[in-house]
Amino acid sequence: MKYRWKLERHLTLFEKYFKLDEYHISHELFGGGSSPLITREIFERGVVVAVLPYDPRRGKVVLIEQFRAGAIEDSEGPWLLECVAGVIEEGESEADVAMRECVEEAGCTIDRLETISRYYVSPGGTSEHCSLFCGIVDSEGLGGIHGLPQEHEDIRVLVVDSAQAYTWVREGRIRSSATIIALQWLELNETKLCAHE
Repeated sequence: MKYRWKLERHLTLFEKYFKLDEYHISHELFGGGSSPLITREIFERGVVVAVLPYDPRRGKVVLIEQFRAGAIEDSEGPWLLECVAGVIEEGESEADVAMRECVEEAGCTIDRLETISRYYVSPGGTSEHCSLFCGIVDSEGLGGIHGLPQEHEDIRVLVVDSAQAYTWVREGRIRSSATIIALQWLELNETKLCAHE
């Protein structure tokens, strides 16, 4: 059964690098009737594409490490190990973004994309949802520093054994949700991916 909801009012409170909107909404209740009018501020982010580059011939994953302002209070520091990721620009497909960002952030070319998941990052406060992929790559010779200077990117590329990356997830060294989801998916599907190579 689909429940109904009604948008009574929508305001943009702030718009610069990011956008903050205010929604006044009511919705049907599970027990019947309707909610009172509720107000929610939503961080508008849209669709993000993230991709975990994986080399099935060598059993390696390609991770990136970069400074993240949202993690400045993290006790381990604001440099996070992550998947490659980027925002969809006008006229781009999800696959276009995955390919572009892998070149820009990790210096690698994707041979094939495997869909992992599409999920909301934190739907209580943001519209952001992530299309998550595993990108089949050749990891030979990858590494170094990448990123676009005009976007103030300073990205270090690490090529590690997939088993090491799984251990880092279990130890809490990897603290980015897309990366955790991607690596847990890969751990479940690695044998199947290797069989196709």
